[in-house]
Amino acid sequence: MRLTASSRRKLATLAALSLVAGLLSLARPSPAAAEPEVGSARLVPLQVTGPASERLNLILLGDGYTAAELPKFHADVDRHMNVQWSIEPYRSYRNYFNVYVIEIVSGVSGIRCDPDDDPPDPNRITPLGLHYSDGCTNPLARGITFQQYGTQALNRYLQQLVAPLGVTANNRQILAIANTDTYGGIGGTNATTSGGAPQGPLISPHELGHSLGQLQDEYPYSNRPDPGGPYCTDDCAEPGSRHHTRLTEQQMIDQQAKWWRWLGEESESGGTIGRYESGMYATSGVWRPSEHSIMRWIGFHYDQVSREIMTQRISGRRNTNAMALSSTPTDRAVGRNDVLWVETQHPNYHELDVRWTVNGVEVPDTGNSRNLELADLAVRTGDVVRVTVSDPTEFVRDPAIKNGPTLTQSRQWTVGAEPSPPSEVDVAFTASTQTDERSVGGQDVVYVETTHPVDRVLDVTWRLDGTVLPNPHNSRNLDLATLRLAPGSYRLTATVTDPAAPGGASETRTWTVDNVEAGTTATLSTPVATLTGAGNTPHNVYFEQFTMGLEPTDDRPGFTVGEFRLDRDGWFNYFGWPDAPAGTPFLFTPTGTVVKSLVYGNLGSGGLSKAVFEETEPGYGTHTVEHRAIDAAGNIGSADEFRATVLPGSAPTCTRTISGAQAGNLTVASGVTCLKDARVAGQVTVRPGASLVVSGGAVAGGISADRAAVVQFLGATVSGSVQVSGTTGSVTSAGSTFSGAVRLTGNAAGEYGLALVGNRITGTLSCGGNGNVADFGARNEIRGQRSGDCARL
Repeated sequence: MRLTASSRRKLATLAALSLVAGLLSLARPSPAAAEPEVGSARLVPLQVTGPASERLNLILLGDGYTAAELPKFHADVDRHMNVQWSIEPYRSYRNYFNVYVIEIVSGVSGIRCDPDDDPPDPNRITPLGLHYSDGCTNPLARGITFQQYGTQALNRYLQQLVAPLGVTANNRQILAIANTDTYGGIGGTNATTSGGAPQGPLISPHELGHSLGQLQDEYPYSNRPDPGGPYCTDDCAEPGSRHHTRLTEQQMIDQQAKWWRWLGEESESGGTIGRYESGMYATSGVWRPSEHSIMRWIGFHYDQVSREIMTQRISGRRNTNAMALSSTPTDRAVGRNDVLWVETQHPNYHELDVRWTVNGVEVPDTGNSRNLELADLAVRTGDVVRVTVSDPTEFVRDPAIKNGPTLTQSRQWTVGAEPSPPSEVDVAFTASTQTDERSVGGQDVVYVETTHPVDRVLDVTWRLDGTVLPNPHNSRNLDLATLRLAPGSYRLTATVTDPAAPGGASETRTWTVDNVEAGTTATLSTPVATLTGAGNTPHNVYFEQFTMGLEPTDDRPGFTVGEFRLDRDGWFNYFGWPDAPAGTPFLFTPTGTVVKSLVYGNLGSGGLSKAVFEETEPGYGTHTVEHRAIDAAGNIGSADEFRATVLPGSAPTCTRTISGAQAGNLTVASGVTCLKDARVAGQVTVRPGASLVVSGGAVAGGISADRAAVVQFLGATVSGSVQVSGTTGSVTSAGSTFSGAVRLTGNAAGEYGLALVGNRITGTLSCGGNGNVADFGARNEIRGQRSGDCARL
């Protein structure tokens, strides 16, 4: 019997419903089973920094991973999370998150309608039903969504596995990771991403920008190959998006609207904060804050405007909209000898400010303590004690956010007539910076929280490699940055004791401090010449393109993030090359390379990534590329750099190659003669129509070329005089040394000019009738006089 399309869909639906029945019962492996049952799930706490009710809980779920692929799922999680922790504000607010992993066993590998499958499978059934929504018909599909049965299964997993921990819809963020190497993901209430795609870990923070930050896309299109057109044509109202506008910069300043506080600042994603046209899927009529940020092109960081919003949402625990703060209960009077306490949140690289007042008068010299001993203040019945906790972060400038409930919280107590009854508590830590799985970085603020006797403050003693550290205010926070540690690894401990029972009960927690920088090794494609100059910065010359393979390295476990920056224009995550096998280097070209209707590796105008329809001024010339690594502890390594000069044209194919020592003179009468590391004792003459390429080596006599096709000197040394005239193709000299006079006349300069790049010329340099002569940003060292077209070199 031949099934119709409708019949096939019904059978697929029945199969899905059958699987859902198993999923909704949360099938667990039977004791006799060799491996977990399909649909079974296991909760793995990855990072727990405090009670779920006081944290933003990030729930990671895998879909399309078979039992045998669960190690791959955890490797994908490690890569995704370490990339996320390398991006602000996740990096600074890492401790605001609890991270729970739900590993789910799939009966099949991969997800439905993956556009890179050949052919895409429309009938693949996985526990969460993740699929490319139009992937079976659209090769550029990128939206990974839940099928209806998968949403039901998701809700059951959440209800049974994380809800008992205190995780609610208000304080959780879902990120589902699909087992696919194809670019894809989507925002909305629940974010999705692709586990194995090179850009997968960058899709995650972009989609969390949507789901968590309620940020909009800054793309100039809704369908990649096609321009989005104008934002509106009639009744053009100001967009509700906080990072899009139709106002001018002056109007933003005059009205104190949108991102007026950030205008002119150097952008975290490159360039300066200003007003850049296109966004919200439109090419015109709407403006965004920066040239490129993660909400426009993944790979870059959030700019300051988006970062401010994300900080607010993280600190506010998504829809809870309140910074977490626990304290001495406020629903009853406190005794005059009580110790009041608060437990705050703990940013990774700074402390929150804690300010205590009695009857509105600030208590001096509290040392930013989370405890206040009322016995020292001689308070009286009816006095009102108040504490205000605020975040002094530089990431937020808007007072409405800074002073609002997501970044500022207060608690208040009234002193009663009766003393509080004594209480006995265990001498113990109740929370701390994570002590297992990872080291802490050398710039971290390490924290502990303790139990709270009603009438005294427990002592906390910090030791570094066994040596007691000063702690005059009995602080629960230790800012490692203030210790100015030398590079290396250290053992840090915190011990809590009771001052009322010296030698009594105690507890100690231990951390490994990783204060060793991660590094990167850059492997570059073979240049046509290498330049020497000031400092030790490598400087290569290439025709048209070059590649960079970047290997981040660290001395400790965990995925190490690599980043690079082109011409100081924003750090960009190194993910290899899109839609290519792991290890494929990143390719730089003057106008970029199109991959699935997006442009990557652009050296020209507009930055590394672009839409295919955006005009580009080719980026021939000299570029600086910095690269660095960020390790699993969050340490940002020092950046190394190199320079690359990219020239138009190419080296012609050799018809004759000469190497080694050559006695006497040499005549090039036809074809392409290539001198590769040759040593020519006499003079070289190039006849009309012939070509000469000198790569390395030396020519002791002069060189004369009349009406040649192509003449190139690439890292060569020429002792005699050089005369090149009437060349019909191109003349290029890069990284070469000329001891005698150089004369260039009537040569074809082409669209971008005759190229004299990074040469050392001892004699005179005279040029005439060549048109433009360019150094492409790599200056020549010319000791003799220069004239004509070369006068300005």
